[in-house]
Amino acid sequence: MTRSIRLGVNIDHVATLRNARGTAYPSPLRAALLAQEAGADGITAHLREDRRHIRDTDMTELKKGLKIPLNFEMAATEEMGRIALATKPHAICLVPEKRQERTTEGGLDVAGDQARLTAFITPLRQAGARVSMFVGHQPRQIEASAAIGAAVVELHTGHYCDLHYAGKVAERDAELAALQKAAKLAASLGLEVHAGHGLTFETVAPIAAIPEIAELNIGHALIAEAVFMGLGAAIDEMRRRMDAARA
Repeated sequence: MTRSIRLGVNIDHVATLRNARGTAYPSPLRAALLAQEAGADGITAHLREDRRHIRDTDMTELKKGLKIPLNFEMAATEEMGRIALATKPHAICLVPEKRQERTTEGGLDVAGDQARLTAFITPLRQAGARVSMFVGHQPRQIEASAAIGAAVVELHTGHYCDLHYAGKVAERDAELAALQKAAKLAASLGLEVHAGHGLTFETVAPIAAIPEIAELNIGHALIAEAVFMGLGAAIDEMRRRMDAARA
């Protein structure tokens, strides 16, 4: 089946659960294989500098074991660059990273770090990876992403989701409008447009309905729902809502 919008499943928090007890289970690779079987279009994993969830061995096992694309989320550091070149994932998504944050709090400042990021992504592009910038909806960040040679921008949807659950309807709708405008701008610059962060069953439809968006990357909500309904069923339900919104 050809789909107009893809679903990437982030399996970081399977590793969070594993690491909470210091055991070898649950296995991120097993979760990724279940997601693959359930119809995920790709798997996303974020190897953080502090290794709080995904570990280096997880990335190796995911690359070796998957038949669908692996999206390697990482900070733009020398260490992560070396690991990415050794892993050779299908895609690399550069994200901002702070040790004290609970999760990624905002988009990357591509415009403020343009020269360094241009140099950083060059060997990754030469190795055949599709490089994505995880950014907010500010036009300058999207324009800078195109200027440095990124193939993709992934729009940060976390603030939109936070506003939804805070009941701030007018602010949420303004944030959605800004994301819609950003997606149009990115597509006009030749960038493929992805989106993610904080998306749930309740918030996914308006984002999935944005016609320029080719892929959503969703993790925490799917792993949370999997506690109650199983991972395959959670992926099925998210896919159903995405496809219905796009239709």
